[in-house]
Amino acid sequence: MGGLAKPVSVWKTPMAMTTRPIHFLPQNAHQMLSLPLPFNTCQIQLLKEQVPRRRMVLRRAKLTEEPSIPSTPAAVPPDLQKHSEEAMDGKADQTVEQGSSSKDRDWVPVLPHVLTAAMANFLFGYHIGVVNGPLGSIAHDLGFDGDAIMEGFVVSIFLIGAFLGSLSGGILADKVGRRRTFQLDMLPMILGAALSASTQTVGGMLLGRFLVGLGIGVNTALVPLYISEVAPTKYRGALGSICQVGTCVGIIAALVIGIPAETDPHWWRTMFWFGTIPAAYLVVAMQFTAESPRWLAKVGRWEEAQNVIKSLWGRFEVEKALEELRNAEKGQQDDASWAELLLERNFKVAVIGGALFMLQQFAGINGVLYFSSLTFQDAGITNSTTASAVVGVANLVGALAALSLMDTQGRRKLLMGSYSGMAISMLTLVLALEMPFPEQFSHFLSITGTLMVT
Repeated sequence: MGGLAKPVSVWKTPMAMTTRPIHFLPQNAHQMLSLPLPFNTCQIQLLKEQVPRRRMVLRRAKLTEEPSIPSTPAAVPPDLQKHSEEAMDGKADQTVEQGSSSKDRDWVPVLPHVLTAAMANFLFGYHIGVVNGPLGSIAHDLGFDGDAIMEGFVVSIFLIGAFLGSLSGGILADKVGRRRTFQLDMLPMILGAALSASTQTVGGMLLGRFLVGLGIGVNTALVPLYISEVAPTKYRGALGSICQVGTCVGIIAALVIGIPAETDPHWWRTMFWFGTIPAAYLVVAMQFTAESPRWLAKVGRWEEAQNVIKSLWGRFEVEKALEELRNAEKGQQDDASWAELLLERNFKVAVIGGALFMLQQFAGINGVLYFSSLTFQDAGITNSTTASAVVGVANLVGALAALSLMDTQGRRKLLMGSYSGMAISMLTLVLALEMPFPEQFSHFLSITGTLMVT
């Protein structure tokens, strides 16, 4: 007994309140434990704590044995060692399963917020397609039937408003926050849709379309910004792609809802009234969504940002996310200017990015989305609105295909292939409309070209 370490504390039993010495194991514990000595409770507890610790060191870190941990099988009684190993293995397996399951579902808490924000993109798509089918009926009711220039102006003033709205979207989002910007943004969209639905003059229609365009312009920058700031980094790309899916679904909804316009010349007013419903829903729904933690940090509301991150991403991501926000705020202390885009290090990227957007607009997709029904009519297809609905479905399928191939095939290859396909499709449409092909063949070419360009 003389080789044992000096007692350093006293253990009291709950019942008898007697005292016994607690012996902490010395360096040569494996030699001493081979002696026929009795184990007290604290010594057994110490071994239970040390054995799993040693296994974790060997299993995870691949390190050498710690000096204070017994290194031979005789260091721990076999029954105690077996019990400790089984307990540790069970806890480790349970932890791995829970961690893997938790990581696979990290996107679930964020999804309702993302879907709510994507409703704004649904409205974008809806107001793109709302005039596609009933444009002829609108022109007849409002007195500009046969005026192709005015028909084009009714469509294009929507884009003029969107351009102006896009210039103010970022400023408003930084000033009042992402959620409030969503809510304020819906007001011109509700008013514009209601005005378009009830107007009796072409001027009222133009003003209504312009107001809707203002709201859409703010959304084009706000929706991807909000989603990228509330989504976990791992799922940011996948969740951000819901923007494009929302736009495609909105186009399909407008074209499907517009099918009765083939027989009802006043159905277009109902279609515009339908456009007020998602906008009103978004005003209410955004009251229950989370504010962007990036914006909360930007305005100094760090405690709120921490609570949002904890509720959306989990408590284990709080410190890492807050550190990223602090670093981002330090990097944004110096205000950037538009002139920096002209610097050599930024000029090439800015030109390529801007050219891609510009070429996309000139490649013919707007003509298809806004005037596909008229195109089908010119080609001799009677049920042109239904055919346009099929175009919307093709647009959605293309968006989903691009999302699945983007990370495996690369952006450049997809861009080259898509622009080549759009050029071939537009050539097919020109041949269908201008060449003296048989009627059935012209119908086939017009549908094929329109589906390809989407």
